[in-house]
Amino acid sequence: MAKARTIFVCQQCGAQQSRWMGKCPDCDTWDSFVEQIETRQSAATSRTRARLSSDLLPTRLRDVPSGGFQRYPVYAEELARVLGGGLVPGSVVLIGGDPGVGKTTLLSQVAAHFAHDVGPTLYVSAEESAQQIKLRAERLGLDAAELYVSSENGLNIILDQIRSMQPKMAIVDSIQTVFLEDLSSAAGSVSQVREGALRLMQLAKELHIPIFLVGHVTKEGAIAGPRVLEHIVDVVLYLEGDRFQQFRLLRGVKNRFGSTNEVGVFEMAGDGLREVRNPSQVFLAERNAGTPGSTVVVTLEGTRPLLVEVQALTSNTGNAQPRRTTNGFDPNRLLMLTAVLAKRVGLPLFNQDIYVNIVGGLRISEPAADLAVALAIASSFRNQRIDPELVLLGEIGLSGELRSVSQIDRRLSEAAKLGFRKAIVPTTTQQTEVPATMELLTARSLAEVVDLLARK
Repeated sequence: MAKARTIFVCQQCGAQQSRWMGKCPDCDTWDSFVEQIETRQSAATSRTRARLSSDLLPTRLRDVPSGGFQRYPVYAEELARVLGGGLVPGSVVLIGGDPGVGKTTLLSQVAAHFAHDVGPTLYVSAEESAQQIKLRAERLGLDAAELYVSSENGLNIILDQIRSMQPKMAIVDSIQTVFLEDLSSAAGSVSQVREGALRLMQLAKELHIPIFLVGHVTKEGAIAGPRVLEHIVDVVLYLEGDRFQQFRLLRGVKNRFGSTNEVGVFEMAGDGLREVRNPSQVFLAERNAGTPGSTVVVTLEGTRPLLVEVQALTSNTGNAQPRRTTNGFDPNRLLMLTAVLAKRVGLPLFNQDIYVNIVGGLRISEPAADLAVALAIASSFRNQRIDPELVLLGEIGLSGELRSVSQIDRRLSEAAKLGFRKAIVPTTTQQTEVPATMELLTARSLAEVVDLLARK
């Protein structure tokens, strides 16, 4: 017989205690423990399962077949790139994002195209009725004969529907709103989210079908629920962007079948999310070339080079502590670059508010953008224009030296395609093939680049 006991589970981190506590000792959250009933199998049942599984012997690694699966095509090459080339059968993909950013819109398009190109697809929404899903499909112009919808929030019923229907793909929107009747806790709790994700993962492996899960996010931007949720699934994607702007960025945070450095760019339109095949051109479309404080850098997002405009603005301040504000750039990196400009170049920035913006909503984390950000600040401070056909590449050290960046060939080639004719790179850059239409300038330090642009 199954044995039951009472445990207390923290709704923030998932820690378990045998008694109620006012403060969780693991995550220091107050009043987060909820009482739950845990059922344990008897020893006889455990021994029976052990005997049943004893026939499953380990397999020699050299005898395991390589490959064995073919990725399914999905809507938009941008999504396929982030997934690693397509959708792997039996995988579980978790997509998170702020409310209204377009998660449901994207998955509705994915479901309709998958049903049209591959086979029957089941879209389960625990938040909307079938009529609401139909209205969205009509607004987006989606009409797939093999797309099935269900507005059910009981996970046991959802699992039975998937088993009986045997679709080629299933979507559950969202994991925080479905619940298991076996558990006494409310929907969205730690135990419900964890157990629901585990059962969906087991079903995906059993039927060999891909399953998409939609995840709500907290005010800090992380997916709500225990961190173990991200460990259960195979792929974790985040859809980023301001709901009042047109561009959305799809990033891979975890991917067991590909790289996590890829990013997909989408544009929100009246008929849904459209993929942006040439994001560099889009990010530079509204650039006011020749404006002081504006530079261009070639950043790498996975295997894709992107040309992005960097804007900087300096203004006099009467405050004792000047402001250093960034959008899309590391604030600590900005403080370092400001100190290098003041100490190594001699720019008096102690009484200047500095604002740095990466145009298009992109976030730059690689140090290759250091030179472009520093030159944008110097250009704004001196009210000096920079050649609109110039791109800047280089990492800046604390002594003001320029350090080389990776894959310089691909960066210069992408810049040449969009009409840029000059590039400044560190002198230490290894021998590279320069496009015939581009002039390559080298420099050893940040001060040398600032003086070079001042003379020109």
